[in-house]
Amino acid sequence: MPNLAVTEIKAFVPSKNFEVSKQFYKDVGFTMASDGGGVAYFHFENAAFLLQDFCAASFAENYMISMLVEDVDAWWQQVHDSGVAEKYGVRLSAVELQPWRMRDFCLTDPSGVMWRIGQNVK
Repeated sequence: MPNLAVTEIKAFVPSKNFEVSKQFYKDVGFTMASDGGGVAYFHFENAAFLLQDFCAASFAENYMISMLVEDVDAWWQQVHDSGVAEKYGVRLSAVELQPWRMRDFCLTDPSGVMWRIGQNVK
């Protein structure tokens, strides 16, 4: 029987200004584990992505990432307290209950990529 085990999946996230975006994600709380060749590897526990030094504006502004967390209120507080909304002029929404049984909030990065950070509700 073939081994089809998946060990990881990561998205390549575009950045208009690579240095600014790297700092933004560090300020949010992600760890930059490596940086080279125009790609920076970021992670936080089981969540990971590759930030790339490349951006097509129409792509970045229509790019969305969903990150499922255990405590959406704690994450919102972490992002709010980091000051990234003010420092980078990005949007941070309030936590809202969605019709798909999730409480989430939205955060845009400096390139226009939208993150939906949420928690399932029963």
